Amino acid sequence: MQKLYDSNMQLIGYSKAGTDGRINVYDSDYKLLGYYVPSSDKTYDSNRKLVGKGNLTAGFLGVTVVAQ
Repeated sequence: MQKLYDSNMQLIGYSKAGTDGRINVYDSDYKLLGYYVPSSDKTYDSNRKLVGKGNLTAGFLGVTVVAQ
């Protein structure tokens, strides 16, 4: 399990990759926020509702990712 920090080095959550490649994202209290399935290239929330195409898991933690 990988710890995830914000820009102030505050723990904001965890990321864990399963054997099937699925990436689960948890908040700092280990509550599942959502997951990414690489084989379908789709991200789902904790209720298994489709969020979108691609790895959008950073959004569950309130982090903005900018592609360069």
